[in-house]
Amino acid sequence: MSSPSAPPGGARARARLEVTAAIKEAARRHLAAGGAAQLSLRAVARELGMVSSALYRYFPSRDDLLTALITDAYDSLGEAAETAHAEVADAAPPHRWTTVCEAVRRWALAHPHEYALIYGTPVPGYHAPLTTLPAASRVGLLLIGVARDAHRRGQLAEPPLPAGCRAEAARLAADLAPDLPPATVTALVAAWAQLYGLVGFELFGQFDRMVEDREPFFRHATARLAEGVGLRAGAA
Repeated sequence: MSSPSAPPGGARARARLEVTAAIKEAARRHLAAGGAAQLSLRAVARELGMVSSALYRYFPSRDDLLTALITDAYDSLGEAAETAHAEVADAAPPHRWTTVCEAVRRWALAHPHEYALIYGTPVPGYHAPLTTLPAASRVGLLLIGVARDAHRRGQLAEPPLPAGCRAEAARLAADLAPDLPPATVTALVAAWAQLYGLVGFELFGQFDRMVEDREPFFRHATARLAEGVGLRAGAA
């Protein structure tokens, strides 16, 4: 009796996945060496011993390769944050919040070039397509989920909102979290931006000769962000 045959295209599909992974890994090395603006398909092809025309069958343009790298970076960051949160899923919302923030910082320190790709200087001439949004939203949705759970438990204090921000707050809430108070959603967006500002300042050297003991500083700062969103420190 003959053995079952492999699924049609199975070996070819595996080979394509392996080559795609090798291309992206080589591209990440080029990012580390010269930054995203200097990324070149021809240089990646030379490193891998491929002709450029062969590489174009995997990534038709530099922008396609950048999009794949960006999506991978966002997904890797999101997975790190989600894994950390899962370990404290039964804890009080403020602790869950700071756990997510600390996971973002750890990932950034371990992957500085990928962090720079997604939160550093924009690449001239490149515009990320909408297909990157699901991956890019993972950390933000996780933080919204922490606030949503606190709100459902009655453990979320609505932050103040100036009259001039109410229309924008209503729009943000309708787009991002209609079940949360607009003031809360506005505070969440601000906290999300400040989180990445804190990480970026550390990663890109703005804290040099200023903040020395950075881990407790970061933990304190992100706890204040939680308070600004309305997460009650004493809530169980």
